Amino acid sequence: MEYVYASLLLHSAKQPINEENIKKVLEAAGIPVDDVKVKALVAALSEVDIDEAVKSAALPAVAPAAAAPAAAPEAKEEAKKEEETKEEEKEGAEESVEGLAALFG
Repeated sequence: MEYVYASLLLHSAKQPINEENIKKVLEAAGIPVDDVKVKALVAALSEVDIDEAVKSAALPAVAPAAAAPAAAPEAKEEAKKEEETKEEEKEGAEESVEGLAALFG
């Protein structure tokens, strides 16, 4: 994550996102630098429009937050169903272990 933050910091400062600059930012923050991760990040970001990616990532996060209060009762029901399913899975696992015990007497 630190590597991505370093690249966002460089982008915000309008500095080129290259290996040298990312290493400088990480070293200034006291983070040990992994050259392979730095190269992979620079290669991955070379074809990405960071401004557009930040805008598109920020918009979907707002919509679910507004719908969350209306979905609260449904979420409780789903949580109960998941708990019941987990209990059934545990019971099934216990039964299968009992069956294995019979094989080894």
